[in-house]
Amino acid sequence: MDYFFCAILSYQAVQKPRVLSCRFAEQHWQCPARCVSSAVRRRKVLRSAFPVLDQPLLPIQRHVYEANLRHSIACRKKYSELKEKVRKGGGDSGIARHTQRNRKLLVRDRLHLLLDDEDFLELSPFAGLGLPYGDIPSAGCLTGIGRINGLWCLFIANDATVKGGTAYPITVKKQLRAQEIAIQNRLPCVYLVDSGGAFLPLQSEIFPDKNQGGRTFYNEAIMSAMKIPQVAVVCGSCTAGGAYIPTMAEEAVMVHRIGTIFLGGPPLVKAATGEEVTPEELGGARLHAEVSGCVDHFAWVEKEAFDYTRNIISTLNFQLPEEEEGVKKDAGEEPLFSSEELLGLAPQSYGHSLDVKMIISRLTDGSRFQEFKARYGTTLVTGFAKISGHLVGIVANNGVLSRDAALKGSHFVQLCDQRDVPLLFLQNTAPAAALTLSAAEANGNRLKAQGSMMSAVACASVPKITVVIGGCHGADSYAMCGRAFDPNFLFLWPNARVSLTAPGHAASLLPPDEEQQEENLNERLKEESSAFFSSGRMWDDGVVLPQDTRKVLGDSLDIIKQQRYQLSTEKQRSVVLRV
Repeated sequence: MDYFFCAILSYQAVQKPRVLSCRFAEQHWQCPARCVSSAVRRRKVLRSAFPVLDQPLLPIQRHVYEANLRHSIACRKKYSELKEKVRKGGGDSGIARHTQRNRKLLVRDRLHLLLDDEDFLELSPFAGLGLPYGDIPSAGCLTGIGRINGLWCLFIANDATVKGGTAYPITVKKQLRAQEIAIQNRLPCVYLVDSGGAFLPLQSEIFPDKNQGGRTFYNEAIMSAMKIPQVAVVCGSCTAGGAYIPTMAEEAVMVHRIGTIFLGGPPLVKAATGEEVTPEELGGARLHAEVSGCVDHFAWVEKEAFDYTRNIISTLNFQLPEEEEGVKKDAGEEPLFSSEELLGLAPQSYGHSLDVKMIISRLTDGSRFQEFKARYGTTLVTGFAKISGHLVGIVANNGVLSRDAALKGSHFVQLCDQRDVPLLFLQNTAPAAALTLSAAEANGNRLKAQGSMMSAVACASVPKITVVIGGCHGADSYAMCGRAFDPNFLFLWPNARVSLTAPGHAASLLPPDEEQQEENLNERLKEESSAFFSSGRMWDDGVVLPQDTRKVLGDSLDIIKQQRYQLSTEKQRSVVLRV
């Protein structure tokens, strides 16, 4: 009898955890967002005692450091010049027309009224510079991520001082990338609409294709279905296709006299019907607030419109952790080394690269880093660290991406994916070397290993951030989560180079005895691989100075994490019971 009773107890002890785990799985499936958000609030972060990376600058490295520093100072000067150019928008004449004749606020003044402070993450500020059809400062619109009532929100704000708010192909590309970031990171989206419609001479590059103008409205619908909030503020013209942006948003605010919504303006009405009508009568704030119902809130002045918008954001169903409600979040332990030293560690060329651990030690909290597989595949550095209090897995180039390094990278990326740890890639790939028959087997093994790493990176479901700290060349850049591999954010240092092969290495792409063609191609690579050329074409999310990288990464990780605090991400579904 005693034996039988003990057997029953043993059976219950085995079965009870299994039953509890099944019940928990059912509950978690029923209300994923609510369970996750409450768990995040209660969970105590595990302590970490990662070893310190003691990476001071050695005397033997001084000459390389100083050469890099001189180059970084020249890059920073160009960065400052371009920054000043884009801040002026459409220039003095465009600003005067916008503020005096049209009596509207400048786009940065609007953001000052909308956001909690001016400390926002601006995306792709150099987009639109150096294009074949001319310079379009900031692509004619500002995009970025800032806090509204403590909540990170993405904004897309037209700058009507630039070409009267006309949309160019680069404008559409920038808006679509901003929406993509909002979708990836589940960010509430605010549209500040002041646009004159598409630039008709370039309509073939704006209207017909999949990822062109119409995609904006498709994304709005998809974001709404995903429960990503969208608010539109009409503080200028909404003409032609732009008229759909506020009407497809969840809530819309419109400003009296300066805001208009119509498919065709008064000149088109007169040409078609002969009737003379004012913009206000045709599509003003009164009409759409009182008659058509296209907008939900009527504002007499712009300040009132942004007060409405801030109030709308406060109704969103997010529950932020207590430390983020009015209290400045601890930015984590500062690195032991000055971030200004990163200027001398940013390589002016691949041959001027220093140990990447020196860069890591100037980015991570307390210069601490738990290295993974430190003795294997040493041309790729992998390991765990914290940046502004956020745990990340770091993958950093430290030489040629060899077979062993690629296998190590594949292992580490899958490990981070298994543990839900965000990945940070520090990219400085080597110029592609020409393949030779004698190395065919070695190259084949390397290709297979790199293919394995590419698969791991592509299939990893955790957030990914890439910073190009040097070269971004050839297939190695794909394995290091280049643009094609869909990172949440991709930033460049001003010294970065982005091209199929590095300048000076064109011979690896050409047949022998093509010296003149090689020289021409190298000159073209030198011009087209610069960070500013890349950023002008929206191949990245912006150029950041090395000394600002830690703050940008901290903000990016904060932004990525916020989606955990949204309480309603999808409708609850009942469990299907089967007999």
